[in-house]
Amino acid sequence: MTRLCIHPEGRYQADAVPIGIRGEIARELQRLGIRYEHHGVVSLIGRKARGVLNDGGEAVLTAYAELIERQKLEHGYSVVDAVTVTSHTPDIRAVRGKFLSEHTHAEDEARFMVDGAGTFYLRQGGQVLILELTAGDLISVPAGMRHWFDMGERPHFTAIRFFTRPDGWVGSFTGDPIAERFPLYAGALA
Repeated sequence: MTRLCIHPEGRYQADAVPIGIRGEIARELQRLGIRYEHHGVVSLIGRKARGVLNDGGEAVLTAYAELIERQKLEHGYSVVDAVTVTSHTPDIRAVRGKFLSEHTHAEDEARFMVDGAGTFYLRQGGQVLILELTAGDLISVPAGMRHWFDMGERPHFTAIRFFTRPDGWVGSFTGDPIAERFPLYAGALA
């Protein structure tokens, strides 16, 4: 289930009430300049069973070709790929740790969750917004926005990534330890 929880920048509030209605989530994020959309998902279950999702993402990119083309036309993306991360991904601890520190990007960070879940922590306007994304969710974090991402201790997700430049995914780390004051993502809470 997609959820958004808003906390003061200085500290996590365990009693914060999450927003679970996608329309409300979209409005709240839009007020901060963050694009959030929800799209239908294509069943890839048979493809998973046949190992097709380990084909470098081609099956995912083919299944979502229409969504991809629309996003490219509307938002100017020129590079698109698909990534699958699981607890069996080589060096998964290092992969997870790479995104747990606050950073920014020189371009928007746009992701569409095909399967599974993960959480963006977005720092803006004196607040930290914790957004758990699930299958069908698309987010575009504006260039320069402070954020970090957690896939959980036992990650499981497939995402389509959109870039305007091939090096668009490179993060500039802020050095601020704010991420340490917020809980790690426990995994999809469905």
